Amino acid sequence: MKIAVIGYSGAGKSTLARTLGEKYGLEVLHMDAVHHLPGWVERDAESEKAILTEFLDTHENWVIDGNYSGVCFQRRVEEADLVVMLLFNRIASLTRVVKRYWTYKGKNRPDMAQGCDEKLDGEFIRWVLWDGRSGRKREYYRRLQAQYPGKTVVLKTQGQIDRFLRTLEKKPLL
Repeated sequence: MKIAVIGYSGAGKSTLARTLGEKYGLEVLHMDAVHHLPGWVERDAESEKAILTEFLDTHENWVIDGNYSGVCFQRRVEEADLVVMLLFNRIASLTRVVKRYWTYKGKNRPDMAQGCDEKLDGEFIRWVLWDGRSGRKREYYRRLQAQYPGKTVVLKTQGQIDRFLRTLEKKPLL
């Protein structure tokens, strides 16, 4: 089983990926950890691509969370048996980001590279509320849904995530 979890910042991609990985015994790769070196330094594109390519080439089953459209994104969604899109509204995403900040303030989240302590600044808030939700991005998600209708699930609320996970308990993916 291969699962790609994509969507807006703050919607819970990493948490859902971790949950699915634990439930099905799948290796989980968090794209944020691939993208960032300690201290929030961005890894160069070639290194990111090499890490992801090796992961995809060496794992039959996986969960990968994150967008990073320039890093083997098309391959990830094509190979995925399931594409889960978390498309929460702006306020829900911001609320989750603030909650995450208070939970991990000054600490390293499990899905981030070591040395990337949780932070919250104006630039990231702007990304969550506006820049990460451009019309182009929304249209891209719509096209993906149309391109892969049989394997795409769109979840827009925590209640929908909870129902999705309960459904999996009754009808496993594997």
